[in-house]
This record gives sequence, C-alpha cells and structure tokens, in this order.
Amino acid sequence: MKKWKIDTAHSEIKFKVKHLLVSTVTGQFNNFDGEIETTSDNFENAKVTFSADVSSIYTKSEQRDTHLKSADFFDAEKYPKIKFTSTDFKKISDNEYKLTGDFTIRNTTKQIELNVEYNGKAKGFDGLEVAGFELTGKINRFDYGLEWNALTEAGSIVVGPDVKIEIFAEMKESTEVSKAA
Repeated sequence: MKKWKIDTAHSEIKFKVKHLLVSTVTGQFNNFDGEIETTSDNFENAKVTFSADVSSIYTKSEQRDTHLKSADFFDAEKYPKIKFTSTDFKKISDNEYKLTGDFTIRNTTKQIELNVEYNGKAKGFDGLEVAGFELTGKINRFDYGLEWNALTEAGSIVVGPDVKIEIFAEMKESTEVSKAA
C-alpha cells in the first residue's frame, strides 16, 4: 500500500456559484487536508479522503465570508469541516477517472461523482514522487441544508443553487509506513 498526502502549498480547493444568476463568484478553502492510499501505480481503486476547514473560507469579501460561516450557510461553529471519502475510483481512459464518494456538509452526507484528470507523476526536489490531479464536479447546495437565499427588489435570486467544485491537487508520496489492510 502506498500513501500520498496533499501538498497544500501546491494545491487549491475552489468553488464557484452564480450571483444574481448572471455572474459567478469564486471562493476557496485555505486550510485543507487530503490523502490517497493505493496499491496500484495508476491509482485505480485508490481510497481518497479529503477535508476542508469551513472557517478558512475565502471569497475576497470579509462580509460574505462571515455570512458563509454563519448558520445561514455552513454553520462553521457547529460543523467545522467539509469531508469527502471515496467509494470508487475508476479509470476511464489514460488520464481520465471517475471518483465517487460520500460528501458531507453540515452533517448531511450525499454521494457525488467527480471527474478527475490525472496529470502524471514527477520526482520532486526531495526525490519523492509527486502526482497531479484536477477534479471537477457540481453539487446542489440545497441538498446539504445551505438553503439561505434572498430576492432582489426586481425579483432576482441572489445565490444560485448549483455549486461547481474545482480541486487542483498535487499529491506527494508519503514516507509514512502504511499499516497492512
């Protein structure tokens, strides 16, 4: 079993949501963790876990970030982490995979599917292997209890229901000794 840890200095966890249904607001989580455990060099059937600290949300607006951390949205005080645990990691072609798993926000867990582009491996400056992945997907925020919304005076919805997920992950070979399964 080989273990890989996310290199947070070379990775990004982003989301995009429609504002007034005409423009897109991008946000990110600045504190996160991730790991891959695999028995295969091509990562097929790997176990993938991920978590993000809700309090580290950043959207370029302190007022919006505070609102997103509140009970109207993520309720960071009560539910401090967003979590993902894979149930399937299937190779589709040379560099394309489907990652299926349990995604948890506000103690609500739903199965989601993410598209994964595998960018290959390289040796890092320390001689350890590095692997790169780009993951994309979409969730409906209402499915997770993030139901706050408002209408403008003209009747436009302030925040759209669909949230696009974009993860750019550089995974670094772990020197930890994995426990036998």
